[in-house]
Amino acid sequence: MRLMAEIVEKELRKIGVTISKPVLAVICIIFGVIVIAWKESLNLIVGLFLILEGALILTDYLEIKKQQQS
Repeated sequence: MRLMAEIVEKELRKIGVTISKPVLAVICIIFGVIVIAWKESLNLIVGLFLILEGALILTDYLEIKKQQQS
């Protein structure tokens, strides 16, 4: 899990968003409780994670491509 937090933090930093580790930990705990309490919300949380991760990967790709053209 620590590795996942570091990956998310690194990707957010690339687009200019900084989140401290305690805040990221609290967010993870909140989402974990939501998943345990309401199993139906798992689809929503996983979907949001995939959308966020996809946007971060696409942003990184476009930034690298832009730097190569310059």
